[in-house]
Amino acid sequence: MTGDVMEKMWALAPAFVEGIPQGRALGIKFVSVDVGKATFALPYSTKIIGDPDSRVIHGGAITTLLDQVSGLAATAAIVSEANDINIANVATLDLSIDYMRPATPGETVIGTATCYKTTHHIAFVRAIAHDGDLNDPVAMCQATFMITRARPAKEVKT
Repeated sequence: MTGDVMEKMWALAPAFVEGIPQGRALGIKFVSVDVGKATFALPYSTKIIGDPDSRVIHGGAITTLLDQVSGLAATAAIVSEANDINIANVATLDLSIDYMRPATPGETVIGTATCYKTTHHIAFVRAIAHDGDLNDPVAMCQATFMITRARPAKEVKT
């Protein structure tokens, strides 16, 4: 049954970028989703340069990439466990990022997140941003998300 839920997640996942104005403005792209895992890409663009002299991507763009990909990984874990895609809200409760080095100018930054623990409404996620080498990360992140399910509409009595 999880396969059906993940098929629906593949259809829903691009909205995690396209439906959020900041991610859309930065040019973040959906790459993949699986049970408790997600990958997004942040293509290099002159719009997201933080330092014109070095041409390095602004740290805020990396933060947005990691936050959004982590939210999708959290959602993918919760919906696969519940075998139900009926999600109302995904909220970041805590996000901690360690920046290791500047991203290489001109390179796409890849954000990959894994949800390593869930409770009924809380998901714990680790993520990494890199520009081609997982062993040389740009940044690493640990985050906690609250996920609520949509409530069924109440029946109106007439």
